[in-house]
Amino acid sequence: MSIEVKVPVLPESVSDALIATWHKKAGDAVKRDENLLDLETDKVVLEVPAPIDGVLKEIKFEEGATVTSQQVIAVIEEGAAAPAPAPAAAEAPKAEKAEAKDAPKGVDELSPAGRRVAVEDNIDPSKVAGTGRDGRVTKEDLVNAGKGGAAPAAAPAAKPTPGARPEERVPMTRIRSRIAERLMQSKNSIAMLTSFNEVNLAEVVKLRKSLGEQFEKANGVKLGFMSFFVKAATEALKRYPVINASVDGSDIIYHGYQDISIAVSTDKGLVTPVLRDAQDMSFADVEKGILGYAKKARDGKLGLDDLQGGTFTITNGGTFGSLLSTPIVNPPQSAILGMHTIKERPVVENGQVVAAPMMYLALSYDHRIIDGRDAVLFLVDIKNQLENPQRMLLGL
Repeated sequence: MSIEVKVPVLPESVSDALIATWHKKAGDAVKRDENLLDLETDKVVLEVPAPIDGVLKEIKFEEGATVTSQQVIAVIEEGAAAPAPAPAAAEAPKAEKAEAKDAPKGVDELSPAGRRVAVEDNIDPSKVAGTGRDGRVTKEDLVNAGKGGAAPAAAPAAKPTPGARPEERVPMTRIRSRIAERLMQSKNSIAMLTSFNEVNLAEVVKLRKSLGEQFEKANGVKLGFMSFFVKAATEALKRYPVINASVDGSDIIYHGYQDISIAVSTDKGLVTPVLRDAQDMSFADVEKGILGYAKKARDGKLGLDDLQGGTFTITNGGTFGSLLSTPIVNPPQSAILGMHTIKERPVVENGQVVAAPMMYLALSYDHRIIDGRDAVLFLVDIKNQLENPQRMLLGL
């Protein structure tokens, strides 16, 4: 019996998807839940598993094709076995030998469409930078290499001409295009303003040092800085609910919960998975949630549900060494908190100059509904909690 493989149901905010990579070709045996292909939407890369054991009978769309929700993209013959390889002939025709000899190395690891491009244009896949998942070379990579005049596998690499000014044109991925679209939407639709403050993290550092080992033994996860910021933000958002609100036309929607989006950098761009009901999460819950999302992001397994919603965002540019920045609000949210690198700087305490681990904080917000007063007081609230961590434990 033939079973159709369909594009998963896409949410209303995602109109279509691009077939990024086929991991199987027609005639291959497949097992239930084995990944057949990767679909790239404007938000995340989705894996499409085989619904049954059998043989991939037909592929209806090649890599690079655009497909829509519930569209049939392949057919699997249930319970069938892959055909056995034909016995090798005693002596293949000379033409076939020549073709095999001239075929570039590494083509067996490509998709069917990619193999065809590599053979026809005599491109060595090992000399092409892959943009697919796990660095795989896609059909588009080979097409772009062919347009750039890729040398045959056997040809020596050409030395750059002295004074040459090389350029490379690479199309944006759908995710990167979507990020660009959202940033322009934010710039053009929000009256954005950024306020700054700084926080002394000496008490947080001391707490992590004294209790970090016990925390890890008890919860199986390290006590990081992000959980302190998430907990401080949820407490502050309760006191300044407009920071957690969003604009819908001429209305302001006040959310009675805090779904915190955490900015995570991936090879394909920035994504913001959501810690739902963060106001009810413990420090351990927050750390486990962030660790789980980081692993899913690295493995390319973030789902659309992981990225939907969010009422407030926290981004940590300090991971990459950023000292100060003005983060951009992610609509329909109205504010985003930017963390930065921790630097020991001289500060005055009780009339004495001492070295302290300091961090600049930035709050970008939609000035249409958030006044400067609320933004500044929100930042001061975050600062007070982090400089006195016991306050957030007591909800003060």
